[in-house]
Amino acid sequence: MNIILVIFDSLRKDCVGAYGSPPWGKVHTPHFDAFAEQSLLLTRAYPESLPTLPARRAIYTGRRVYPFHNADFRLKGDFVGAPGWGPIPEEQPTLAEILREAGYRTGLIADLYHMFKPSKNFWRGFDQWMFLRGQETDPARSGPRLTQEEIDHWLPEEMRGQGQARIDFIQQCIMNIHDRRREEDYFAPRVLKEAACWLEENRDAGKFFLTVESFDPHEPWLVPPHYREMYLTAEGQEQVVSAYGDVSDLDEALLTRTRANYSGEVTMCDRWFGYFMESLRVLGLLDNTLVILASDHGHSIGDRNYLGKRGYPSTPEVFDLPLMIRFPQAEHAGETSDMFVQFHDITATILERAKVEPSVETDGIPFLEDASAGKTGPRNHATVAWGSAITVITGKWWFNCKVDGTGVLLHDLEARDPFAVNVADEHPDVVNELFAQAEADAGGRFPDWLVDLAKNQADAPGCSDLVARVQTKEAP
Repeated sequence: MNIILVIFDSLRKDCVGAYGSPPWGKVHTPHFDAFAEQSLLLTRAYPESLPTLPARRAIYTGRRVYPFHNADFRLKGDFVGAPGWGPIPEEQPTLAEILREAGYRTGLIADLYHMFKPSKNFWRGFDQWMFLRGQETDPARSGPRLTQEEIDHWLPEEMRGQGQARIDFIQQCIMNIHDRRREEDYFAPRVLKEAACWLEENRDAGKFFLTVESFDPHEPWLVPPHYREMYLTAEGQEQVVSAYGDVSDLDEALLTRTRANYSGEVTMCDRWFGYFMESLRVLGLLDNTLVILASDHGHSIGDRNYLGKRGYPSTPEVFDLPLMIRFPQAEHAGETSDMFVQFHDITATILERAKVEPSVETDGIPFLEDASAGKTGPRNHATVAWGSAITVITGKWWFNCKVDGTGVLLHDLEARDPFAVNVADEHPDVVNELFAQAEADAGGRFPDWLVDLAKNQADAPGCSDLVARVQTKEAP
């Protein structure tokens, strides 16, 4: 059996039609939806740690990255992205290494430049890895520089809160794409076309494991105009970046443009995913291949007046993720599972389906047997870490606070509008119980440097003054 793992960065669950629609209206995803009809859908899938690199490290190794022990990375050639933003530890074998040793031919097709920066090693174990350059601030080009008129076109005055850094960002992004002429020149089409070529070139493999990493629909949302026009035909100021802050005072036209560009990029990803799946069928590989489609995180686009992504306060549009699995011959087509799954479980699941024993123990739990049988599975919660904040999600509660126990947010998922009110003060026992669960999932303690980081982080607006860490530590 062959195995394919496809990850789209920043793909919101509610922007995949099989899961629903975002607050601003339906996003067209006919190919994702067709794939969903042939797949097992997971409705409670969550990352293990965030953002980009910690999320992938957990998927690529099946090991927890949380609580970020020895993970205060400050490496040359990269910025300090977040705790855990670093390479895969040498002592942790990767999924690709394990499968290659078991006789699989392994391939990685990606434009996610963070994985290929100096000091990174996410290509370990792949017989072939291809890095398609130019996303975001990848220094793929050094000229020609943008004119002031071009900067003004791409970057509204309202989005220049970070000063020169934001101008430099858009400068590099647009320099990298000066030669685009056709839709096929855009990033998602390039990634998925190259992935299809890999399939064609490796048909002689007895069995293969292919990982496809599309940085789209991550910002900047630079799409062919015909995709944006599917959602907004009016002309106006272009807007393709995030504020990473409150946008309650942002011109509604700019927010509408942002949502149209994001929606258009999702639809472009959908179209080329359809191309990839059709290539799989034409090559005669569809019915003996397990295909997993996932995202690493979502993105807030005006939700709760925020534009960007963050781990504190955490919200479903960023943490609640799509996960669809198409079995060979579309077994379990159209079935749905609401069991709790975390993304380091994907590794364990792939190894189980491949009938390969890892050389070292993983932290993930295989889930396909339980999910396809309609069982609840072994997990009764999910714990997700981002920076100095942790989130614990159960069937009833969404708990979020800093690792020093301050700035507590508790939301009742059974309420009509769960995130409208923080109910932590009303349920101190629940707060302490869920904080203790987060601490237990961290192996019993958080590293001192992470606690110190939390102390220097501002509390979220509207949080509780409960200090769960102190209470649990002082309990007899």
